[in-house]
Amino acid sequence: MIKFRTEVDMPEFAKKMGYRHQSMMIGSCFAENTGYYLQDHCLPVMVNPFGILYNPISIANSLEILITGKKFTETDLFYHNGLYNSFFHHSRFSRSSIADMLELINAQAAEGYNCLKNSSHLFITFGTSWVFEHRETGMVVSNCHKLPSSTFDRYRLSIEQITEKWIPLIGQIRKINPDLQIIFTVSPIRHLNDGAHGNQLSKSILLMATDALITGFENDSVAYFPSYELVLDELRDYRFYASDMTHPSDVAIAFIREKYISKLFDYEAITLLREIEKLHSALIHKPFNSKETGYISFIESQIVKVNQLEQHYPFVNLNKLTNKFLEKIPL
Repeated sequence: MIKFRTEVDMPEFAKKMGYRHQSMMIGSCFAENTGYYLQDHCLPVMVNPFGILYNPISIANSLEILITGKKFTETDLFYHNGLYNSFFHHSRFSRSSIADMLELINAQAAEGYNCLKNSSHLFITFGTSWVFEHRETGMVVSNCHKLPSSTFDRYRLSIEQITEKWIPLIGQIRKINPDLQIIFTVSPIRHLNDGAHGNQLSKSILLMATDALITGFENDSVAYFPSYELVLDELRDYRFYASDMTHPSDVAIAFIREKYISKLFDYEAITLLREIEKLHSALIHKPFNSKETGYISFIESQIVKVNQLEQHYPFVNLNKLTNKFLEKIPL
């Protein structure tokens, strides 16, 4: 048979994810695409407790905060454009009130620590090796919050800078969760501000750094998932990118997600996930008349199916699905 594409060899993961254990996804917006899908399908996944993070140093800093139990105070915030912001957090955490913001980010940090301590898997997505260093404090920031470019020094990390930060960090993570499976990946999202060549150099550093981290640990406790390679080598076509030509299309994201599920999920999780996918398809069904008796009966039958799944899988919280179906029933 003639092959018209290069198929990426997928690794085998001895430890599988499922509905019985928590997991955490942290890193670039590509991690969010997968993580939010899993949340929508009722998996106990925490996604980016600090918001979207792109570079390895900011991701490492965030995990260190979770491990050490740091409490954010007013001194960690700064005021800009009518909002209080944090260099540790994405702008979605910014608030007009100091008290509101501190309550939010400290609650997320506490939840993040508990999740990291009890998770079976930690999925880390590196997006770029370029960082912005705040000139006044010397801190590599997670988000610039639209401050003037003169506020920062921008430079590209080396492989050594990444590994020197991450090798001891992985050891710290192991102390609070010895059985955690850590999985690195590199985002296929293209960062083209520095040109195509600059993007490739940035990604190459991330690929070399993750490879060094994986080979530095035994027993497959640190592994790599080839998100970058699936888009760049297996799909390898601009039709698998969105209209901005930098982000993978919905089809490409779904393709990678299916590879992820098939290799990382246990049989029970895949079986339940497929049933929940059917319920999601029923949710987006659009009737000609939502008040029609037949449609109401259809919605009620879906709620029965959710209840049956809850009885069969009592460790899974499906309240979100039930509530979405109840919202479909006209008053």
